[in-house]
Amino acid sequence: MKWKRIAACLLSAVIVVSCFSAGASALSAEEVKAPSAVLMEAQTGKVLFEKNSHEKRACASITKIMTLLLIMEALDSGKISVSDKVSVSEHAASMGGSQIWLEPGEVMTVDDLLKATVIASANDCAVALGEYAAGSEEEFVSQMNQKAKVLGMNDTVFKNCYGLDEDGHVTSAYDIALMSRELLKHPKIFDYTKVWMDTLRGGKTQLVNTNRLLKTYKGITGLKTGTTGQAGSCMAATAQRDGVSLISVVLGCPDTKTRFASAASLLDYGFANWSVAKPAIPKEAANPVPVKNGMESLVETTVDSDGSILVPKGKAGAVKYEVVMQKGVTAPVKKGQELGKVKCLLDGETLHEYPIRAKSAVEPITFGSALFLIFSKIAMAA
Repeated sequence: MKWKRIAACLLSAVIVVSCFSAGASALSAEEVKAPSAVLMEAQTGKVLFEKNSHEKRACASITKIMTLLLIMEALDSGKISVSDKVSVSEHAASMGGSQIWLEPGEVMTVDDLLKATVIASANDCAVALGEYAAGSEEEFVSQMNQKAKVLGMNDTVFKNCYGLDEDGHVTSAYDIALMSRELLKHPKIFDYTKVWMDTLRGGKTQLVNTNRLLKTYKGITGLKTGTTGQAGSCMAATAQRDGVSLISVVLGCPDTKTRFASAASLLDYGFANWSVAKPAIPKEAANPVPVKNGMESLVETTVDSDGSILVPKGKAGAVKYEVVMQKGVTAPVKKGQELGKVKCLLDGETLHEYPIRAKSAVEPITFGSALFLIFSKIAMAA
């Protein structure tokens, strides 16, 4: 009995030590004061922390992330330009909440409207941009909802493009991270989200960024704050350090102090525990694949590698790589066709997968092509 008690005590001690070691760098839901939150790595979309991440909630001016995404897409496609001049409608000028008090008929460039929307969270400017890009706010909001579906934002319904409380206008922390990640693919947005102060109207209108983390948090790059009665204090914060790009979303905070502290604590957790590493793609991933009934007997391969993988800090050397390749393929083979994948594994868990694709197309053998090949070889031999 004595030895059993000693063994039990030792086992308990081991369990306590193990739990303490495993949880030393972990972040508990209780530590994040926001009712709903998520931390996502931008490059891979991997969720590093979540708390009620799919809970549907009002999100205030974080709505403008989708507004800005559609405007960035319109700029990239050439549909609109930052130098375009926009005449403000009565509807846009009538918006309440945060604004720069646009006047009906006032003319502003797309660039100036973007500045006010991002830096000062101006509702009137957001509506003016939406109307200019889509013809009406109603059509623009329809496009916002269409884009939400494409991105897999299943918790989201937009009723306006600026974020004031409206019945049925809801989203989730996870969905906000999804659309934030998509917005970050447009580097021009940083021309606005990183700006602390600016002016419009020849210096008569001063803009001060609502994102206080721009002044206090190392590596901060954006993104958007929001506050209403229903939504509480909300934020989507983005930051980058040493190649790691993070998106921190907090919803429903009781005040701005809690909002910024919660967003920063999520970012701190991410940077303290994760890093990026260059994948060591095995040479066999580039081995050609045999082709049956094709004009070529082999097809060369290539690996779609974006250059880095997300790993827990200090674990880069422990990552294993496994090549899973088809033993053969039947023609026709399309260029870019997936023929296998490289798995990046850590402690048995798949961190990332890179597809192995065909470098070129391989046409199937036909009677005519076979005949042509025979005569070509005869001609070469002669």
